[in-house]
Amino acid sequence: MARPPSRRPGHNRKAQYSLFASYVVAVTGAAIGLLLVVVAIFDPTGFAAIRIATAEITRPASVGLKNMVSGVSSIDEVLASYWHAGSQNVALRRQVEADRNRIIEAKAVAQENLRLKKLLKLVEDDGSELLTARLIASSSTSTRRLARLNAGRWQGVRPGMPVRAPEGLIGRIHTTTPNTAEVLLLTDTSNIVPVRRANDSVPAISTGLGDGTLEVRALAAGRNPFKPGDLLVTSGIGGIYQPNIPVAVIVRIEGEIAYGVPLANPSKVDAVVVERSFEEVVTRPEPNAPAPPVEPEAATNAIHSPGP
Repeated sequence: MARPPSRRPGHNRKAQYSLFASYVVAVTGAAIGLLLVVVAIFDPTGFAAIRIATAEITRPASVGLKNMVSGVSSIDEVLASYWHAGSQNVALRRQVEADRNRIIEAKAVAQENLRLKKLLKLVEDDGSELLTARLIASSSTSTRRLARLNAGRWQGVRPGMPVRAPEGLIGRIHTTTPNTAEVLLLTDTSNIVPVRRANDSVPAISTGLGDGTLEVRALAAGRNPFKPGDLLVTSGIGGIYQPNIPVAVIVRIEGEIAYGVPLANPSKVDAVVVERSFEEVVTRPEPNAPAPPVEPEAATNAIHSPGP
């Protein structure tokens, strides 16, 4: 049986040297400490100088150890901050999206307010009786160009009444039901509107082409007086549409025919105004209009004329 190795340091030179070195270090440290105590007691000034020198020598090591300890101790704070920053970024991203949606809604509301203000200005400027309604549908592919109104006979709407928007003329009432009405649009082939050029009152006739555009023919014979960019308004002839309602703008010229596009797009218009026909507005007497004057001679003859 093999002899177990001895664990005593005397049988291992390396262990013996390590033990001796530890003793030397311990004795040296104790001697230095005792010396420092003696110096501190008997020579405080010298001890202060030694302490200052030791602090200067060990400063780099102290700073490095301090940074190391601070770094290790702040790892959890860094991880917590990183996690908090990530969650904060998610919250900020959601806030930005919400703010963008609010901005879009605010722009839409501003456009709606502007449109309603235009409509209100239109109602205020017109002294005739008006009915405000909404377009709930419009045709874009059928042969007839019609739009549906959410007001009908029970609201006072009758066939032939003009329908206009803040941008311009839409058309006229075609048929009615108790609570809805069909609007014959300007672009329908059966809708003919007397118009004139806004700047010099050149008369013309506008007819729908059924494809979203208008055909404009001047009443005067000769060269076509229109050019692209001319603005057309209603002339008031015919007794349906009141004068000076914006109708269309000329976009191209082909020989004696000019082509235009309506200023009011039914697919983009929401609220409209239904008006009485121009003839009805002109011939209807004012409710507070004074009675016609009676000639003095006629009144005298009526008083002194003998009875039957």
